Amino acid sequence: MKIIFAGTPEFAAVALDALLKTEHEIVAVYTQPDRKAGRGQKLTASAVKQLALAHDLPVYQPLHFKSSTEEGLAAQAELKALNADVMVVAAYGLILPQVVLDTPKYGCLNIHGSLLPRWRGAAPIQRAIATGDAETGVTIMKMAAGLDTGDMMYKTLCPITAEDTSASLHDKLAIQGAEAIVAVLASEQTLQQYLEQREVQDEALTVYAHKLSKAEAKIDWSQDAVTIDRNIRAFNPWPVAFIPLDEQSNLRVWGSVLSNEAVNGQSAGTILALDKQGVHVACGDGKAICLTSLQWPGGKALNPVQIAQTQKLSIGQVLA
Repeated sequence: MKIIFAGTPEFAAVALDALLKTEHEIVAVYTQPDRKAGRGQKLTASAVKQLALAHDLPVYQPLHFKSSTEEGLAAQAELKALNADVMVVAAYGLILPQVVLDTPKYGCLNIHGSLLPRWRGAAPIQRAIATGDAETGVTIMKMAAGLDTGDMMYKTLCPITAEDTSASLHDKLAIQGAEAIVAVLASEQTLQQYLEQREVQDEALTVYAHKLSKAEAKIDWSQDAVTIDRNIRAFNPWPVAFIPLDEQSNLRVWGSVLSNEAVNGQSAGTILALDKQGVHVACGDGKAICLTSLQWPGGKALNPVQIAQTQKLSIGQVLA
């Protein structure tokens, strides 16, 4: 089949790489315009664009597909001229109007990192960890105009472990997503079967995964230890949980585990112990959490031994 692929970050690049290993023809790749990145703020191509260029695939980077502008209409016409059988979309980042969704012969299929209709929206992986879900997965859906509202065609399951961060879960789901889309597109007949058997989402079960903000990554010691631990893992690698040091700088928290250290009535945020496991801190429920990886401003992330060597923290100190 002739496939258009639309995606931007590494999650999407894993799926594109899998499709490149099939017999299908990738007729074009759509991705977000290059963005400034890194300390030098140099224009940087997305992970998907880099992979596409490495395979000599044509790359398109329209700003939008809006019918209200000449640029949008031109982008629509350009896509239509590709005469694709199907368009695969994974973390693309642009809204696709109905006219675009209807352009390929079999429409547009989306690879979404959750078990829809749970966690529609921008941050499904992070919200699943933060909420304490026991499992998540990938849903392949036929796209509709709403936000992740399309009919479901294929699902995978992925347990969420107590050690999972958003980074580790992202990598697992990226692989599952790639395998799922390859399975759905095994042949034109297979795709037709999945389309015929697709399932409408139950709106009553809808939960939205709202976009992450830096502000919510501030650790609130009044919360219970389990919630704080989940948030630390959910916000790794972005926006990264933090403890304010002063008005300008923060201590970033990259890792944690639940602690058995006795709290003995100490107020939430109090450092109870410093040992080879990490920094044990009292939480709002009278239990403790152990911070295992900390990063001071301008430095690298440190392990428990290195944290102790800095002598920047002390037992009895109350963290903000």
